[in-house]
Amino acid sequence: MSDDIPKGDRIAKVLSRAGIASRREAERMIAEGRVTVNGKVIDSPALNIIGGARITVDGKDVGEPDPPRIWLYHKPAGLVTTERDEKDRATVFASLPEDMPRVMSVGRLDINSEGLLILTNDGELKRKLELPSTGWLRRYRVRIKGSASEASLDKLRAGITVEGINYQPMTVTFDRQQGANAWLTISIREGKNREIRRAMEYIGATVNRLIRVSYGPFQLGSLPQGEVEELKQRVVRDQLGLSTKPQPTRARKPVNRPVKGRPTGKNPRR
Repeated sequence: MSDDIPKGDRIAKVLSRAGIASRREAERMIAEGRVTVNGKVIDSPALNIIGGARITVDGKDVGEPDPPRIWLYHKPAGLVTTERDEKDRATVFASLPEDMPRVMSVGRLDINSEGLLILTNDGELKRKLELPSTGWLRRYRVRIKGSASEASLDKLRAGITVEGINYQPMTVTFDRQQGANAWLTISIREGKNREIRRAMEYIGATVNRLIRVSYGPFQLGSLPQGEVEELKQRVVRDQLGLSTKPQPTRARKPVNRPVKGRPTGKNPRR
C-alpha cells in the first residue's frame, strides 16, 4: 500500500514554501495558467512535486526555498496589510526596505491599527503561525473614548456573541484614565477580523487607538515606528521546533533603516 502513496509535496505547498504566495494564492495562480512544471502549464493543484522538477511562475524559475526567516515590523497607522489595494492606498509591503526579499504577513492589522506585524518569507511558516491550534496570545494596548466600567469589561472576560459571531473570553485590564480617554490592555487568542473594535462597540466604547505589542513570543519592545528587524536564525529554529507553550524571546537590536517617506515615531508603550 505504501507504493500507492504519492511522493513529494503538492505544488501549492511547494510554491508557498518557496515564498511565492500563500497556498490559496498559489492555487489561483495555477488556475490562471501561470505555473509550469517541467515545461508544461498545469491547471490543477492536485499535483505532487518530487525533487529535480523545474517549476516556473510567470516565466521565472522557482528556485530552492531559502531557510525560514522572520522579521518584526512596527506598522504605523494609515497602511493596509496587502500587496495591492483596489483603492490605491499606501501598503505595508510598498513601505518596506528595498533590500528585503518577498515576504508575507502573519495575520493582519487593519489600516487604523499600529504595532507589531510579523513578516516571513515562508508560506508554510505563515500558515503554522496563523492556525487556531497554535493558540498564541496577541496582546494590545487599547485607547478608548470615555471610560469603561468593570461590569462592562467582565462581559468581555466571559466571552460575547456579536451578530452571530462568538468571541472567546478576553483578558482585559483597565490601566488608567487619561483625560477624556482610557487605556486598556487586552489579550486575545483568536484574532478574528476587527475583534477588539467590535468587542468595544459591544460595551458602548469607541476605540481611537489600537497598538499590538506582542504576538505569541514575539515582542514589539522598543522597535521604532516604521522600522523592521530580522530575528536571528537560532530564534526562528527554536520557534519552529516548539512543542510546549512558547516563552518570550528577545530579538537582536534593530537596524536603523527608517521607511522612506515615513517619520520615525516614538515607542507607543509609555
